[in-house]
Amino acid sequence: MTDHPPKRYVLTIDCPDTVGIVAAVAGFLSGHGAFIVESSHYGDTVTGRFFMRTVFQEHYGMLPIDVIEKHFALVAERFGMDWAIRDTRKPARVMILVSKFDHCLNDLLYRYRTGHLAIEIPAVVSNHPDLERLVEWHGIPFHHLPVTQANKRDQEARIGEMIERMAVDLVVLARYMQILSPELCERLKGRAINIHHSFLPGFKGAKPYHQAHARGVKLIGATAHYVTSDLDEGPIIEQEVERIDHTRTPEDMVAIGQDIECRVLARAVRYHIEHRVLMNGIKTVVFK
Repeated sequence: MTDHPPKRYVLTIDCPDTVGIVAAVAGFLSGHGAFIVESSHYGDTVTGRFFMRTVFQEHYGMLPIDVIEKHFALVAERFGMDWAIRDTRKPARVMILVSKFDHCLNDLLYRYRTGHLAIEIPAVVSNHPDLERLVEWHGIPFHHLPVTQANKRDQEARIGEMIERMAVDLVVLARYMQILSPELCERLKGRAINIHHSFLPGFKGAKPYHQAHARGVKLIGATAHYVTSDLDEGPIIEQEVERIDHTRTPEDMVAIGQDIECRVLARAVRYHIEHRVLMNGIKTVVFK
């Protein structure tokens, strides 16, 4: 007997919907000695795509994971699957980009420090120096890369170089008030998350909560989405709203909104690193 918990893996699948996929996957895993811990699936009748997330762990007699991957490739080919098997013991390497607003960064750092987010943070990058002490207090390298009209391309190139050199799995824009170039957006497709201060894309530009107050909105919220070259229009991962009324000041709305942004961004990051998010065209399937 061993005191070590069994190794766990996550299998994700995206393929054309048809008969027999679930049976084929379950039969394959059980036939190779794997113990299925959790399984979720969804067939989209509009797009005709099938999505599946299955967690399995080592069991007596389970074949080595590289053998399982090799054999599963034959099943995947039969159904035309885009698929991956990932080891849950390997934490995602997450780079955080931030400007001056510290609420989302502070929340992510707290969840990281307390173990509520199973990630590694090799670097926090900012175009302002304001949050250096906060980041370094958590023992994380802080990189101040200022942005001007003249150096924007070079600054972004440095960020891209760091992403590759540090083997970053996910980039999180924790209120990073700079627009990424279409080239970097494409390079980070499906692995960069932004938080937007609206439960639907709207109130763009400066002082969004003041704009919302002026319009007399009754709901405020936040949206976490993948970054694309279409500003704040990327595939949505998570949203939350809170009802307000005419008694709320713009300052009240800012405070409420910032709390929502923290919660929504943290959930989106967790869903991503746990491989719960699958792309479905311009939208997502999220297995919670």
